[in-house]
Amino acid sequence: MKTNPLIHHVLLAVASTGLSLAQAPSAPPRGPQPPNAQQQPPHGQPLQRTAMRQRPSHRPMAPVTRPARPSDPLPGLSADLLLAFSDGFEEFTKEETADGGLGPIFNQSSCVTCHLQGGTGGASDITVTRFGRVERGLFDSLDSLGGSLLQALSIDPAAREFVPREANIVSHRQTTPLFGLGLVEAIPEATILAGVRSGKPDGVKGKAHVVTDVVSGQPMVGRFGWKAQQATLLAFSADAYVNEMGVTNRFFPTENAPNGKADVLAAFDKVADPEDSIDPATGKADIDHSADFMRFLAPVRPLPLSDSANAGKTVFQSTGCAVCHTPRMFTGTNEIPALNQKAVDLYSDLLLHEMGILGDGIVQGDAGGREFRTAPLWGARVSAPYLHDGRAPTLDAAIRAHDGEGAASKIRYTKLSVQQRQQLLDFINTL
Repeated sequence: MKTNPLIHHVLLAVASTGLSLAQAPSAPPRGPQPPNAQQQPPHGQPLQRTAMRQRPSHRPMAPVTRPARPSDPLPGLSADLLLAFSDGFEEFTKEETADGGLGPIFNQSSCVTCHLQGGTGGASDITVTRFGRVERGLFDSLDSLGGSLLQALSIDPAAREFVPREANIVSHRQTTPLFGLGLVEAIPEATILAGVRSGKPDGVKGKAHVVTDVVSGQPMVGRFGWKAQQATLLAFSADAYVNEMGVTNRFFPTENAPNGKADVLAAFDKVADPEDSIDPATGKADIDHSADFMRFLAPVRPLPLSDSANAGKTVFQSTGCAVCHTPRMFTGTNEIPALNQKAVDLYSDLLLHEMGILGDGIVQGDAGGREFRTAPLWGARVSAPYLHDGRAPTLDAAIRAHDGEGAASKIRYTKLSVQQRQQLLDFINTL
């Protein structure tokens, strides 16, 4: 098998430097920052005002001593990191306002609106819309018309965005859960790249989605999002702020124009960019606080195995599910003890796989229209409905919808006895 040169470059860098992707609480950016002041607009346009943003209250948080539950921080965090988690939780649950930079077009006005199922930071059945155009086999994200992500809401009806008639591909994607993402971020790139190998059964391949991380400017292995389109939690946070809430920031300082119309943007964008700026008191912006919340959010704790679930764990292996849904990885060496050399039972290889007719047709970076990242199964019992667009109300329906590289495992599942299928479902429902 030929090695992607970019993947080879990243692997060599990791091997030679012992690079760890995990980060401490988001640090203040280096170099000069955009001024947090009123900006002079182009001639003939009204003066923009400075964003009025509510900052976290910086309240200390006591260690959790009761039995663990979703939305808890990772165990073993220091007082400083618990404070970072607490500030992040407060920011994550804050309602954005137009005075603070919400819009002009957006999808929701707070992070928690979409991330609430099973606890703060979970999934939901709320979907966003993506669109594009395929012509002669080539995908066009229709950037000039506001693609590929539709912002369905607006601060004024006159700024509303719509799917343009030029689009012939329209897809819906539901919210992914955030539990345990700091552990996922702390998995070394070399571990993920080791999963890109030949000789897997059933024609399963998998590829790492190497992206340019907007934070560092470096090529890194993507691991967050349906197409593994983000490599770090800070980039994931910054992307969500501008694209889901319309809040510009130091990594994404440009507003989305409604369907690409600059005149409409100029008429309704009254807040100077970037709207989310560094707070001199903490050295952090709100995207940093949200990244801290995700980084220190604990995974959902698995349930004890019943006899049926224990038998289902074996069925999970025999049907080939574990070929892509890798049960366990480990974090690398990390200066934060809660992230240092920990087992990560995420049930995903974090690779892209060709999923046949299950694909949504949307291309993002090097992730093709029929490719998706293997969805982690930890927390699956609190994240229904399933699949990228929520079409599967049950785990049984989700398995039966598998195609492409997942087809062989799907066929084995359909040939199991009724009891064996129930055992497998009972096992996944403990995760």
